[in-house]
Amino acid sequence: MSEIRLLIITREGVDEKSLDMLRKVSPRLAIESFTTKEAAERGIEWRDVEVLFTSDPLPADGAAPKLRWIQGYYAGIDRWGERPTTMPVIFTTTSGIHVQVAEVAMMLMLAFSRNFPLVLELQKRAEWPKDRFSLFEPYELRDATVGIIGYGIIGRQVGTLCQAFGMRVLAADRPEVLTVEPPWILPGAGRAFPDKLYEPSEIKSLLRESDYAVICTPYTPQTHHLINADALAAMKPSAVLINVARGNVIDEPALIETLKAGKIRGAGLDVYSQEPLPSSSPLWGLPNVILCPHIAGFSSHYIARAMKVFAENLRRYIAGEPLLNVVQKERGY
Repeated sequence: MSEIRLLIITREGVDEKSLDMLRKVSPRLAIESFTTKEAAERGIEWRDVEVLFTSDPLPADGAAPKLRWIQGYYAGIDRWGERPTTMPVIFTTTSGIHVQVAEVAMMLMLAFSRNFPLVLELQKRAEWPKDRFSLFEPYELRDATVGIIGYGIIGRQVGTLCQAFGMRVLAADRPEVLTVEPPWILPGAGRAFPDKLYEPSEIKSLLRESDYAVICTPYTPQTHHLINADALAAMKPSAVLINVARGNVIDEPALIETLKAGKIRGAGLDVYSQEPLPSSSPLWGLPNVILCPHIAGFSSHYIARAMKVFAENLRRYIAGEPLLNVVQKERGY
């Protein structure tokens, strides 16, 4: 049987335990692994690469004639623009391992529910406020309504955690999201069914009912500025918008104007239309915003989890079986 040249390029590198797991899949695999920096410094010979696992570089058109399959490092493909949908190869993702994103969504909801930024500010000033009961009037999560836009694996995990807090869960997505099992998911994660499912065209109806709106949808041309001025106008004045998906799902200037005018209670953002968020952005100075530097997906378990998905896909590739998490190029994810 012919050798399969497998190239791995990741920002932080892959540990030997994970590489050994991949080697055990088949003796046919000839594996090379580099960090992104190493790959840039030494240059990559793409000619014989058949399988690529990558967090960043893709080969130039025509540079990898034997390439058949690319396993992306991320849940989405938008960082590479349109290329994953136009390259004549199978493209798969690590969708299913990113349930940690839901924890950041919950952190942001909890921070707004108890005015936690003020807690930290008072701690810095060593101040015990005399009017603490008015300053910290709670917006309890229990019995509140959360609207989750995009009910894939991350959205389901947000829903699962919100139900544990006693919240009413609404979701907006295609109906089949509730009947089609995801190809890959961490054991025990994301099992909650929403109390009500809206069609994607009914997002404003979902927003009108939501005390917290959490964006978990993939970024595609169809979801560009999905949350625009009209959608924001549908939200309750007491509502909070949370974005742990992609920045351009929101019309950022429209959000800034909405926040400045106090038309919603606030926004918790992990992603932005431009990253890093420029120091000139008005978001930095708004008192009703909590900003995170795109950290929701970070996990000390990320590589190990990604390698498990990849190892199973390698086994399937060599056996001629369907791969997990194949990008549907017409949808863009």
